[in-house]
Amino acid sequence: MITDKAIEYITELFMGNSGGHDKEHTLRVYHNAMQIADGEAECDREIVALAALLHDADDHKLFNTENDQNARAFLKENNVPDDRIDRICEAINSVSFSKNQGKIPETIEGKIVQDADRLDAMGAIGIARTFAYGGEHGRSISESVQHFHEKLLLLKDLMNTETAKRLALSRHEFLESYINELDAEIGEEG
Repeated sequence: MITDKAIEYITELFMGNSGGHDKEHTLRVYHNAMQIADGEAECDREIVALAALLHDADDHKLFNTENDQNARAFLKENNVPDDRIDRICEAINSVSFSKNQGKIPETIEGKIVQDADRLDAMGAIGIARTFAYGGEHGRSISESVQHFHEKLLLLKDLMNTETAKRLALSRHEFLESYINELDAEIGEEG
């Protein structure tokens, strides 16, 4: 199956990456996306699956590529037709929070993959990823906490699909609880 080949591809592609954009993140996004797709009747599940698995294959924080070079090379190598490659890349390009602020993906597949990626930035895993990325990039705890206010605490209200909106609620509550506790502990230090 092509999804199995995509998992092998991302395993190799993300080897040695420990900053929160890695194979484990990609697999969580994939599983989130498939769960959301189950609740959305009108979507192409193969496009959702491949876009989720390849969504970070050309991430500007990790790779110096253009025009989805890594994703397109993998898809072409696996004989995916050009029109489907374009649809997969359209979904991939709708994912990035920083590049798509205020933009809602035009396709249901893009909405699903964007929601799936955003869910992985929330809750306990979102907290762990924020500090892993911050540590890898020399950010202090307070600089990493700023990321919660600039992005993570906003995500609940930016979900596109009803399924993701439901899934985001408990993760958002956990984030709020964590921030409240962290603020109290930091306040105790001062």
